[in-house]
This record gives sequence, C-alpha cells and structure tokens, in this order.
Amino acid sequence: MTPASLRSWALFWAFCSTFSHSSLAQNGGASFPFVLPSQCGPNRFYNTASLQCSTCGSNQSRSLSGLQCVCHSGFTVIDLGSPRVQCSVCNGTTSLDQRRCLQCLHGRGNCVCGPDQTLAENLNDLTASCVTCPSTLVGKPGTASCVLCQETFYAVSGTCTCPDELLLGGLCFNDTRTAAVQGSVPPASIWFRLYLDSSFLACSIYNNATACQLLTNMVLLDPAGENSKAFNLYNRASSQSPPLQFLPQLFYSESLSLEQTAPTGLTFLSNSQINLKVVKFDARGSFLGWEDVLGGTLQLCPDTQQRLDAAYLFGTTYLQSCSIAVMELLSRYPEPVFYQLFLKYRDRQGVDMVWPIPVQHLNQVSSPDGSMAVRRFFLVDGLTGRDRSVTQQPLSVRYLSRLLLRVNVPTSSPAATPPFQLLVEYNTVNDPANAVAQVSFAVTYSMSEEDMRRGTAISLGVLGVLSLLLAMLETSSWSQRAGQQYISLTVIVKFLAFLIGNLASAFFLVSFGTGVYWLIAFKGQRSTVNMVLPSSGGTALQVIHMLIVQVSISIFLIDWEKPRNAANASAGLGVSAWRIFFVANEWNEIQTARKLNPLLQLLTVLLILQVIGVENIASRDLNLVLQPEGARYSAPTSPILRFGLNASVWLAVGLAQVLLYLVIYERFVEDKFRQFVDLCSLSNVSVFILAHRCYGYYIHGRSVHGHADVSIEAVRANLRREEANLCALRGLEPNSDIQTFEIALTDRVRQQLDRIMLSLAEASGARGRSTGAEGPQEPQEQTTKAYHAMKYFLSSFLEHAHKDMDYIVKDKLLLERIMKYEFQRPVERTIFYRDPDGVSFTNVLYFSNELTLLLFDTLLFCIIDLGSQNLVLAAVLTYAVQQVLDCLRYYISRRNVSEKTLVDQRFLI
Repeated sequence: MTPASLRSWALFWAFCSTFSHSSLAQNGGASFPFVLPSQCGPNRFYNTASLQCSTCGSNQSRSLSGLQCVCHSGFTVIDLGSPRVQCSVCNGTTSLDQRRCLQCLHGRGNCVCGPDQTLAENLNDLTASCVTCPSTLVGKPGTASCVLCQETFYAVSGTCTCPDELLLGGLCFNDTRTAAVQGSVPPASIWFRLYLDSSFLACSIYNNATACQLLTNMVLLDPAGENSKAFNLYNRASSQSPPLQFLPQLFYSESLSLEQTAPTGLTFLSNSQINLKVVKFDARGSFLGWEDVLGGTLQLCPDTQQRLDAAYLFGTTYLQSCSIAVMELLSRYPEPVFYQLFLKYRDRQGVDMVWPIPVQHLNQVSSPDGSMAVRRFFLVDGLTGRDRSVTQQPLSVRYLSRLLLRVNVPTSSPAATPPFQLLVEYNTVNDPANAVAQVSFAVTYSMSEEDMRRGTAISLGVLGVLSLLLAMLETSSWSQRAGQQYISLTVIVKFLAFLIGNLASAFFLVSFGTGVYWLIAFKGQRSTVNMVLPSSGGTALQVIHMLIVQVSISIFLIDWEKPRNAANASAGLGVSAWRIFFVANEWNEIQTARKLNPLLQLLTVLLILQVIGVENIASRDLNLVLQPEGARYSAPTSPILRFGLNASVWLAVGLAQVLLYLVIYERFVEDKFRQFVDLCSLSNVSVFILAHRCYGYYIHGRSVHGHADVSIEAVRANLRREEANLCALRGLEPNSDIQTFEIALTDRVRQQLDRIMLSLAEASGARGRSTGAEGPQEPQEQTTKAYHAMKYFLSSFLEHAHKDMDYIVKDKLLLERIMKYEFQRPVERTIFYRDPDGVSFTNVLYFSNELTLLLFDTLLFCIIDLGSQNLVLAAVLTYAVQQVLDCLRYYISRRNVSEKTLVDQRFLI
C-alpha cells in the first residue's frame, strides 16, 4: 500500500469515526432499540460497540456473520480489521486477496480459472494468468484458492514479511512506540505480554473492532485497575481525535448522569419477571451474541431451574451462596467471558428497548473521573494467571465472589441513583488445584428513605414531647399523692422513671406502626410495585418500676368483728383470726392474676406463626404463601416485616384474650376481684391499701349483719336477707352499695399512721433481735398493742370518730379519671373517691397493668426472635421470664403482706 493510499484511508476513517462518535454521544448510556445482528438489512452491519446496526459503505454488503461489510464482486478491498472496508472498482481481475486490480493475459476482462487453478499474479506489471496452485503454498493443495498472509503485513511492508521490531501479537505496525505508557502489567501473564500492546495499536491505528474489544477486556482483567498499563492505554485510545468508532465505552463519561439516562415510566407488576439480557464477548474480543438472563447465566452456584429463576421475580429479595471448587469453575469457564447487562422493556410506542445497567467493580477498576460505574464484567478468569502458554494450567484464578443486583424503587422515576445497579467483587486464589471458592449472588431492593425518616423523626418528636408532658403530669400526681412538698432526689428519680417508661411506649408505638405499615404497604402491592422494605429496655424499666411500687404497698386488714358478750371480752377471748388469714391468703392469690393466660398466649402465637405458617409472610418478596413448596425458593426474612408480623400476632392474640375475659369469662365464669370484695363483706374485714404515702385504696368489707363468725346456716340466711333487700346495703355510705374507693389522705392522718407504723417497726426490729426463749414475749406484746392501735384508729377514723381527721366521700371528675390526677388537694379532710366499677384497687395488682405487661411480653418475644430467628426459642424464653417475674412478684409481695398485716407467713399458703 502506498503512502498516498494510507493518507486517503486515514481521512476516510476520520470522517466515519467523527460521524459515529456523534451518534454514540447522543445515545450515551441511555436506552436504545433492541436489535439483533440478524435484523440488520443486507447493506447494514452490526456494530458491536454500539450494539446497533450501521450502514455499510458504497459497493458493500453485510457479511455472513453480519458483523462486518464485504466488497461486492469486482471491487478491491482494504481490510485492516475494521467492520467497514474500503472498496474500489476493478475493471479487470481482482487479485486473490482483493487488494489489487489485475489485467488477464488470456484476454480482456476477468480471468476465469478452473477448479484446480489459481491466479498467478505478477504484481510488478499488475497482470495475472491461470496456473495450477503450487503445492508448496500454505493451505490445501489442489484447491482453487491459496492461503494469504496477514493483511497488516501488506499494509506495512507490502510483502508477507514483517520486521521483528514492528511485529506485535501477530500483527505488523509502522511504529510500536505509541504503546509505551506508564502502568503495571501482570508479571506472570503471557496473555498480557502477547496482546496488550498489539490490541491498543490495532484498535487505535487500524480501527480493528476485535482489537478494541480485546483492549477493553484487558482493562477488566488487570487487578491493578487505574494503576495498570491497560487502563492507561484504554484512556489514550478513548481520548484520540477523531474518536475511535469501534472502541466500546467501558466507563460512563464524566458528564453522563445515570439517573438522567435511565428510562422513565418504567413499572413492574407484582411477581413479574425482570427481563434482563446480556451481550457476551470472548476473551479475544469476538462478539458472542445476546442471551436472556435466566437460571445459571450469572449464578455460579448450581440449583434447580425454578429456584435460580426466582432471582428475577420483581420484588423478591434473593440470596444464594455456596462453596465450589475452583477447578470446577475453570471447567465451566476455561477462558473468561465478558458480559454487558441490559434491561429490556417496551416503551410507550411499543418499541423494544434496552437500557445498560451500570456495573460497580468494588475492588477493581475505576473510571477516569473517580466514579465506579462501568459497563462490563466477567465471572471467572483463568487466562491472566497463565505464565508460559495460554494452554497451560493457570497459576492463579480470579473469580466473581460476590454479585449483587440492586434495584431502586420506584423505577418509574429515577432519582439520584439509577433503577438498577450491579455490584461485583472479585477474589484471587493462587492454588487453584486445591482451592475452594466462596461465591454469592443476591438481588436486593431499596428506596429512598428520606420520607420515612422524616415521618419517623416527626412521630418521635411529637410522641417524645407528649411523653415528657405526661411524665411531668405523672410526677406531679405522684408528688401530691406521696405528700412531697419540694423537689427532691426521689422526685427526680420518679420523673426519670416515668419519662423512660413513656418514651419506651412511644418508641414501641413508632416501631410497631412502622412494621405494620411496611407489612401492609409492601405485601399489599398486587399491581404496580412502588415501594420496598427500608434497610427496649425502657419497657423493662417500666415493668420494674411497676413491680417495685406493687411489692412495697402498705396494706392493713380491719377486722370489724366484735366479741359476742362482755364475758368473752373480759376473759381475753377475742374473735376468730381465721377470717383475717383467709382474706390475706385471697389477696395474696390475686396479686399476679391477669386478664390473659400466658401459656395459652404462647401456644396460640406459635400455632398461628409456625404451624399455620404466617411467619412466611415476612419474607422479602410479594408472595403471601403460608406453606411454600419445598422446591420453591424462599426469600430471606425481612427484620422489619418479621417484627411487625410477630408484634401484630402477639398483640392480636393478647387483645383477643382480654376481650374474651371481659365479655365472657368475667361475666359468666368467674370475677375474682369482685368476688374478693364479696369475701371481705362475708368476713367482716375491710382492706386499707396505701400505694403512696397519702394515696391508696379502700375496700369496705364491714358486714351489714353485725357478725360474720357464724354458722353456715346463719351465713345462708344473711345472704337470703340481702337478696330480699331486708337489710342495709353493703356500701360505706348509707343507702349505697359502693364498697371500693380511692382515698387521698391529709397530712394529719398520715402522721398518725406513721406513729403507729413506727411502733410496729420497732416491735418487728426488737423481735428480730431477740434470741432467748423468753425474749420474744415483750416485742410480741408490743406488736399486738400496735396492731390493735392501728385497728382502733382506722375503724374509728372510718366511723367519723375524729373530728380533726374526718373525711368526705365524692365522685371524681371525668377529667380526673382520665388524667389520673386529683385537682383538689386534701387539706382539712381526707377525700374518698367513689369507685363505681369496683376494681380501682387492682391498680396495685397485675390485673389493671395488663397493657404494660403485654407490651413487655411483646417486645421480649420479638427481640429474642429477631436475634435467634427461632420462634420456639423465643416463646420458651419469654415464658420463662414471665414465670420468674411472677415468682419474684408473688414471694416478695407475700412477705410484704405478712409484715404489713401481721399475718405470719406460715399461714399464707
């Protein structure tokens, strides 16, 4: 080839490259129509760089492969590896290599040779004649054609030989010095030594499409990334002017915004298949075609077709990992195959489009502008690690240890991140014969959490302020009930306890609401999918605070029974003590009674979640299958869905039990607490309870019949009289049947109680210090005197015997009942607030604190399950904690009742 022809050839390619680059720049990373090589017309070839059809030049047509153009018959061709060739008309006979036009010596026009002949060419005078093909030529003797030498040899030297200093990778170049750039090369890789420089030179000088693909692949194969020579050569090639037409865009350009190029209006139905396609290239840069991404295309771990395909069901979070021998990977991929991943969809005009999914190489190359988005990746590389021959066993193997397809929702309106992203991470082993690879494949879904975080922050802010105000109100109420006049350390501790408990309830409400919201919003998507899942010790403290208050109450039993005659009284024969023992035992029994059965609660929750299979709804997919098939892929569980589901089921079962107790069991089976009030009336014993220093509860148990220590016949007769309204009502007030009250004591009454209780404490201390056989007698007498003093004072106080320590009975205002706060302070007289429901005293028992206990059980069960992922273990541990708390509550309260009521623990059974 003459220098003049080379100059004209360069000008031609400059024009073509400029035109092609402008079209690529317009397309960039945006969607483009999906076209296969077979769909290109007869005068168009398939451009493997742009993946679109391009027009052949004049006098050219598509080759059989469809990947390049060929000259028509009668035209000479200049083919340096570019899909577009240069054709010139020939009025005579074209040479065997179609590089020259020759005149036939046997006549004018073309030489038509026989089947065993070939053209004998005289390139000096450009003539040709038909002769028998010599057997010494390279090729098969006796055929009608002879094997030609490499095209670049003719382009450089005009012969079939190339000087050694100009020969690289089997190609001949005018100058090889342009391949000298800074950067590292894998030292033990014959592949890089043979083809790195030649691929750059062939791509940049000859516009060889295969060489451009090969150069692009080498950038990915070199683990040095941006410090490698391949990276620098690619940058030099991509910065040439005019731009190279057939050099693929490996990196997203600095001005290319991924979200701007992503398709808008892209929607998916529930459990619809994501239509993904890959275009493949071999290690040498040859185009291998398009392929659907289905089971096993990108997954290195073996599995069934159904489970592999489940990865591409939209909305299904997928996770697969396994250990696989490196030699098995090499048998499947003896040479690396390079992939470009695309999303195929149909636009509004009904045209099939593909959108390139950006790839982030987490530990390999980075683009010139520092970003990590590229367009190509591979699965296994056993080629780079070969030192002496490309056919030997590799010394090292690189494999894709982690592949993550990340989907950002909603896909219809891309934001700062594109709707689809592929993250890949590689690992290298140096002993492939004995190495085992750990690989994983995952598909995750995410969405912008700004709105959710803003809503959560607002909710927590509002509930936090309300918790603070409620804690201040509760502290003020407690201070008033406890008779606290000033802010002390005890008041501060109480405030913190109330505040932490309220904040714990607020946090639970927000967490539970978030879990239920995502459970309904995510699992309820049956048409277009627009959302996916986002990526408490306070309640325990609240329960502990409640227990401390309940086990430290002051309780007194007032026996109204009088001796039947003066003789018994003077003889020291008092009334029977068994009624007091019986009431104390019954009080001890009802302290831990609840509206729900904990064992039934656990068994029902396990039945719903595990036996029925409701727990499977918490999977990270859009399925609502309770019992999935064994061969079907099971998506991993979402913690937020699992929490929302478990908490919902636990609370639903608990609230259902409470409702059944209040509506059915309490009315038609047994009402333990109102029965306790009736027992007090039958026993002629009142119960005086102080939960705080100046606040408590009173159960009026004074018998309307005068005596309770009577025969069974007399008891029955008394009950019949009550049924027939032949006696007074049981209430504290005349003509009233209200027996339970909330009481707010004055300081004067409380001081009197403290003086009596002080003597009781001194007697108890003296009794504890006594060791002799005769020692306990005097403290015991002192205790008995203190007991009678307390009994006398309380009974006389209730009978209005103390004018300076009197009381009034009134109803609580509606707002006082709601806020649990008394607006009127008892200054001159103690206030008894009527309790029409008859169960206000259960505030110092488990019964009226069911909500706090239910929330504690719910959080305990959910936290253990989230940590262990085992429902049975969570249920067993939750039940164990419940039983431990019940036992502590029972035995500590039993001791407290014994000390306060002076009933020996031996009689509390």
